[in-house]
Amino acid sequence: MTSPLFAPWRMEYIKSLGKDKGCFLCQAAATTDPAKLRELLVLWQTDLSIVLINRFPYANGHLLIAPRAHKADLEELSEAEQLDLSVQSVAGVKLLKRAVSAQGFNIGINLGRVAGAGLPGHLHQHLVPRWGGDINFMAVVAETRVVPEAIEQLYEELIRLVPEIRGESTNP
Repeated sequence: MTSPLFAPWRMEYIKSLGKDKGCFLCQAAATTDPAKLRELLVLWQTDLSIVLINRFPYANGHLLIAPRAHKADLEELSEAEQLDLSVQSVAGVKLLKRAVSAQGFNIGINLGRVAGAGLPGHLHQHLVPRWGGDINFMAVVAETRVVPEAIEQLYEELIRLVPEIRGESTNP
């Protein structure tokens, strides 16, 4: 007999489907309130980009990197925005190598709903850490994701390292 694998955070996602609460990336990019940034899991922002933890992750440490501007397609991005997304992706890789000992990464963008974009109006890149022997098959065979750490605990661990990774002396 098999035992159930509980994923209580998934219910929040399921209940949110079909509800228009606006663009969470635009909301995150527009806020400067530290409590709201924490609630939205924002790790840092630049003039052009925002980096946050995915609330519905494929793996522990799954980050989203997005332009601050609400743009749906790559060709809408300026060269400066394209470069900044790449620079912030490198910083995200450094952060996750240090914080969760990631051994590899899946990095990608789903352009359009038919390509799997859950938020097709605001382009964003997924940065998903991977480890040798991880349980990546679970999503394929059981439509289940195993995330071994609470998102709040992960946020605390990552936000503590952000200034060091970005070469800053204070939090974003």
